[in-house]
Amino acid sequence: MDTAKDLRLAVLIDADNVPYSNVKGVMEEIAKYGTPTFKRIYGDWTKPTVSGWKNILLENAITPIQQYSYTTGKNSSDSALIIDAMDILYSGRVDGFCIVSSDSDFTRLATRLREAGMKVFGIGQKKTPNPFIVACDKFIYMEIIPVFEAEAEETVAVKAKSTSKPKSFVEKVNKETLKLIAATINDLADENGWAFLGDVGNLVLKKQPNFDPRNYGFQKLTPLIKSLPQFEIDKRETDKAGIKLVYVRNKLQGE
Repeated sequence: MDTAKDLRLAVLIDADNVPYSNVKGVMEEIAKYGTPTFKRIYGDWTKPTVSGWKNILLENAITPIQQYSYTTGKNSSDSALIIDAMDILYSGRVDGFCIVSSDSDFTRLATRLREAGMKVFGIGQKKTPNPFIVACDKFIYMEIIPVFEAEAEETVAVKAKSTSKPKSFVEKVNKETLKLIAATINDLADENGWAFLGDVGNLVLKKQPNFDPRNYGFQKLTPLIKSLPQFEIDKRETDKAGIKLVYVRNKLQGE
């Protein structure tokens, strides 16, 4: 995805949907896409189960926003986060938003922010409903982000929750993903079937916001494509020493 490193981002975190052991890794992930200017996290901080958050918030300069749980079973943090997001939007002080949650209640918010010309990044767990995923410009699964165990005090219940996830998260490239990549190559290919890999990656992401090579165990798109026998790679020299452009095509077109 083509993003500027100096994007001003508002980072809004739903504490009810994010284990605190993930926060440090989440903030490092967000830094790849821009500079967080607003960093707020929403939850009921009067609950004894949130005691482990204190050091994490201090270390990452995140402002906790108190939202009391008025009724049982209802996430009251959602409305506070949405109201703040709209206030920040109209302030004109950011270029994009990062919503950290696995809750589909933020689908309309993400859509509205994009309608206003904002870049919207979503970060949530694999269980995140698809409507929220596709409402974002890019969606990153929390399972592929490194977990930093907190040294802060923590309750047994919260500790169990934060360590219950698998240490590794790798999917197999399914037929739908292969078809998506192949179709995207065809969309961009020249008369010989070659397409610039950078353009392919950007277009795939527009079609499927949760596409990420790390989901399949690769840090970058090039090694992922190399591992798939359906495609072939061509690295082309440029005028700049040591700089090569990577092109890809469907093998059937080259045979």
